[in-house]
Amino acid sequence: MQNIFGALTKINDVLLAIGRVIGVFAITTMVVVILVQVYCRYVLGNALPWPDEAARFCMLWMTGLMAPTALRNGSFVAIDTIESILPNIVTRLLQLFLLLISLSVLIIALQIGWKEVTGLGGRFATASLYVPQSLSFDSWYRVPRSWMMTSLLVGMFLLVLVNIELILSRVISVVKLDDDHKNTDKQITPETLITRGAE
Repeated sequence: MQNIFGALTKINDVLLAIGRVIGVFAITTMVVVILVQVYCRYVLGNALPWPDEAARFCMLWMTGLMAPTALRNGSFVAIDTIESILPNIVTRLLQLFLLLISLSVLIIALQIGWKEVTGLGGRFATASLYVPQSLSFDSWYRVPRSWMMTSLLVGMFLLVLVNIELILSRVISVVKLDDDHKNTDKQITPETLITRGAE
């Protein structure tokens, strides 16, 4: 199990690092696009048709790529009052139970993301987003909505990988704690107490 955990950790390290780079680029682009729209609307008095949709595109991808890192680092909002008053092994078991519930929800969300990309909604094009088809900028291609909805699919897939990593981590920690307790029980015997008393 530890080998699987180690391999999955390395895979997630690489995927999440790439996701963070793209996510930073997406949020930077989103800020620039919003500033351009504010300038055009309130200074020039002529709002552009594409910045709102472009900002939404970047926000969705930024969220899909950054959320797995937040889950892995425990940066989501959480109520940990109960965990702080429970014994260590009970806390780990509770975390494991909650992670299993989260995994079932994420798998359902992954299926929804797949339907969004491949279903009817993904076949339509965006209203105002175009990308050039050549370096001469003489022909343009309207961006499909599936490109935007793929952020949900990718985000859910990465969240599932991170969730499985966290589950394996909790299982290993529970087993280790149980082994530690067994070793402690074995060490503390009447013979060892007599021996310690004699020493």
